[in-house]
Order: sequence, then structure tokens, then C-alpha cells
Amino acid sequence: MTSVINIKVDKTNYEAATRQIRSWAQARESRYVCVANVHMLMEAYDSTKFRDILNDADMVTPDGMPLVWMMRAKGQGGQTRVYGPTLMLHVLNTAANQNLPVGFYGSKPEVLDELVHKILARYENLKIAFSCSPSFEPIRVEEDAMTIQKINESGTQILFVGLGCPKQEIWMADHRNKVKAVMIGVGAAFDFHAGLKPQAPAWMQLMGLEWLFRLFTEPLRLWKRYLYHNPRFLVLAVADLFGMLKTTD
Repeated sequence: MTSVINIKVDKTNYEAATRQIRSWAQARESRYVCVANVHMLMEAYDSTKFRDILNDADMVTPDGMPLVWMMRAKGQGGQTRVYGPTLMLHVLNTAANQNLPVGFYGSKPEVLDELVHKILARYENLKIAFSCSPSFEPIRVEEDAMTIQKINESGTQILFVGLGCPKQEIWMADHRNKVKAVMIGVGAAFDFHAGLKPQAPAWMQLMGLEWLFRLFTEPLRLWKRYLYHNPRFLVLAVADLFGMLKTTD
């Protein structure tokens, strides 16, 4: 585990992360997994509450290349990227092979319908036990209790959560020990695997330029996020590497 601007990020890879998630799922443990990028870490830097949620997660993977570079600079020379959409495919493959029912929570109904259709076509033996596109309005206590009951009664052992950061991480933390499944926050992976949004080319991902690709594809939605967070992360990362970043409890 390595601290990146005061957030604990696990030293892992696709195989190790998938193996751990499978183990938790087979034991029917309630856990949550975060896939961290610059946006997520900056949200945590700005919010003590959200920072605590990340640092209390059962696993935090380095989703963004800047995090990978930071971990390597701090002594984790073999660290590789564990990208949320790709991790999702690894876990789905294992779930299909190990007969572990999965569920999907998040996104719009039309996205979720297309996602389920394409995932089932890709993994013939996969059991999708639950899918739900929640309202964008605040969820009432009674509705939330009903959702928890449906997830648990469905037998879902791995629940992919696609609500976007920081909403999905907050939701997972609030539902640990309520939802009897391993919850994995995968952000835009639902849109990517449903075929409704393009992913950055592999070379851009390796160079840490995925943010630029996404900015060009969704400028109105994402320009504030990247232009606000990215320059500040760079300054904080340099301070962290030189031991000048104030640590937090």
C-alpha cells in the first residue's frame, strides 16, 4: 500500500485484485472497492469525509496513470494500472467461471439495458441476478431499504456500482454491512461497455492522456473537472514526492 497525496492506494494488479474480489464474494462478505484516479484523489483532498471513505475502503486500485507513476516513484517499481472498465471485465469473467451472481446498480435505464444485453452476449455462463437504475433524485429511506432487500434476496455476490465519483464511493461506504456483496465502483464503465461512449486509445491511456480524450468527447461536462483538478494534483504530487505535503490523520 502506498500513500498518494494522503490516500492509501493498494499495490496490486488485475489478477491479484480479481482474486481478492472473488475470495470475498465466495465468502459472501460485504466489501467495497474503489478505482482511484486524479479526479477521485482531488475530491478526497478537498473533503475530509470523502478522504476517510477512500482510506476505509477494502481495496483502492490505481486506475489513473498519474497514480501509477507516483507509486513507482515511491518505490513500487512494478506497479501497473488497474483500470476500472478492464477490471470489470476480469471480474465478470471470473464470476461467469465460478458461478458468482452479479448485479449492476447505476446509470440510466437505457444504458443499463444495453449493458446487460452486451455483457450476457459476451459471457454465456454469467448470471445477472440484479440490475437497477436509481433515480437521480435523493433516495428516500424506504426506497433504499427496498433496494438493499432486493439486492440481498437476488443472491448477488458482486455488485458493480456506476453512479460516478464521488457519489458511488459514498453510496458503497454507506451500504457496507447492509449489502451482502462485494461492491465495485466502476464510474463510466457502464457507458463504455454498453457501447454508448468511446474509450481512449490504448496509447493515450498509457501516456496518461485519457483525460484529454474524455475532455474532447465531453467538453461541457468535464472541462471544469480537469482544468480545476489536474494542475492542483501536479503541484500536490511534487510536494508529496519531496516530503513537503502536510500529512493527515
